Amino acid sequence: MGVLWDLSYVLENSYRISLSDIPYRDFPFPYPPLTFLIQAAIVKLTGRVFWHHIAYCAVTGGLATVLTWRILLSLLRTEVVRPRSLAFMLSLPVIVLGIYCVYPHPFYDPDCTFAILLGMFLLRWVEREAVSSWRSLLAGASLVVPLLIKQNTGLAFLGATGVALLALAIVEAWRRQSARKYILVLIGATLALGFAVLLVHFTAGLRNYWHWTIQFAASRRTPALSEMLGIYQDRLLLLWIGLILLGAIAFWSNRRAHRALALLSAVLVAAPFIWPTIYLLREHDASEGAERLLSLWPVVLIVSLTLSFLALKRRSGVSLVMPFILVATIHGAFMSQQLWGSTYAIWPLFMILLGSTLSAIRSVRSSPPHVRLDAGLFPQSAELTSPPSKQLKERETWFLLPLTGLIVLSLLISGGCYVWSHERLDYANLDDGGLTRSTLPQLKGLSIRGDWLPNFEELVSYAEREIPREEGILIIPGEDLFYYTTGRRPQFPVLLFDNTVNPYSADEILKLARERNIRWLIVKQDLQDEDEQLEKQRDELTEVLEQEFEQVESLKNYDIYRRHDSRKSDEEDDDDKGK
Repeated sequence: MGVLWDLSYVLENSYRISLSDIPYRDFPFPYPPLTFLIQAAIVKLTGRVFWHHIAYCAVTGGLATVLTWRILLSLLRTEVVRPRSLAFMLSLPVIVLGIYCVYPHPFYDPDCTFAILLGMFLLRWVEREAVSSWRSLLAGASLVVPLLIKQNTGLAFLGATGVALLALAIVEAWRRQSARKYILVLIGATLALGFAVLLVHFTAGLRNYWHWTIQFAASRRTPALSEMLGIYQDRLLLLWIGLILLGAIAFWSNRRAHRALALLSAVLVAAPFIWPTIYLLREHDASEGAERLLSLWPVVLIVSLTLSFLALKRRSGVSLVMPFILVATIHGAFMSQQLWGSTYAIWPLFMILLGSTLSAIRSVRSSPPHVRLDAGLFPQSAELTSPPSKQLKERETWFLLPLTGLIVLSLLISGGCYVWSHERLDYANLDDGGLTRSTLPQLKGLSIRGDWLPNFEELVSYAEREIPREEGILIIPGEDLFYYTTGRRPQFPVLLFDNTVNPYSADEILKLARERNIRWLIVKQDLQDEDEQLEKQRDELTEVLEQEFEQVESLKNYDIYRRHDSRKSDEEDDDDKGK
């Protein structure tokens, strides 16, 4: 599977960076640089070979799944019975809903989630081990990395984590206990952020970076507050939250550990998660099924936040603040494309938040096993610190294991259908035509349904035969891996022409083409991206550029234009040779 629009933007700009072009300074660039720098390093070290980038995605995706499991295990170890079983079960849906499962090409959203998982894992590691300066500083530095991958998600994560750690340090100092590890983590984050700022200042320039990644990006992407809050206006939310509350009350009231009541409690709490699977089995409508799967996000966010407040006295340290960090980070991610567009790469955060929620249901009315209650944020009496009785363990086992099993099974089914149906990628034509594989060595490993690759290879062959490598080319709308494949140097500042990344009007593009001495124009006719607005913008831009370019060739899916004065110059050269 190949989604040409997004793939070309990442790899074309990464290739450009590998040629020593500096983003923000040399060309407009509305994203933080780290994902592109990683792919540029792969190009630099191993050459322009497509499957190398896919191998990177596979390794990163696998590591993210392992990190999710380790974080869940660390989170549940002291809060529930059978933590290993529950952590393993909760990590299973990430097999089908992992960071690179929906979109399997290099991209900043999955990379940002991986960096967040690494930061959370290191925070748990710092808290679990004895105080160590280098370990704490490393954990602090890791908190800055997501900000260098995606600004809205990374800033929300860094800000929420910084505030949470500062609060923990203040509470520990107020209770006359050591807050050294939290302070060291904050120092590590501050030092890493300062180093990143200096690096940007001496390469691209802070003013350039701020303009493109904050001001320009916000003007093109930031949603209205009403759109952000719209996910909480679904009337079914009240039903699902009511069922979860009813199930939790039934569990809390089950003092005598009746198995039937524990199972009933589990079914009630699992009902919102089971519904997407039931709907798919009844209706077989992938689009509606995806809607119901994604509607679980506001349910988990509301329930998790509520139970986390109720469990404040039962938790301590990073476990206490992690749900709040996750909720803030997830809402930061929603600032780019809201619920439908922003959740595809953050399902590991969903599973960790879900694990925290399940443990909170268990801990609100009972003492955590093997942990004194007075280890939390608020001191408690010591009379409630005995380990859980056999009856209590049995009650929790008959509640948590069936509940987790039902949720995991449903997420595996509905999540698998969501990924298989490509609903998140419905803007691209991925299903029409037979499967074709590229014959070009640079694109080895790339396969797409339809004629996109054969037509593109025809364009590459024409360019190698007819267009001198030193002459500038303008390709609109920029859906293909042209420069990455041919090894030519881009000579125009923008490589993809849509509203989110292109700051120039049609007249400005014409002027820039003249100033940059662009000699050739290539216009792709049939786009894999089926957004009608893109086609409209392409046609309007082509009409303006035709003032100075005339068509000289028509390939199967590409029209080739040449600047008027270029053709005249060639004719004069031919006349001179004739004389």
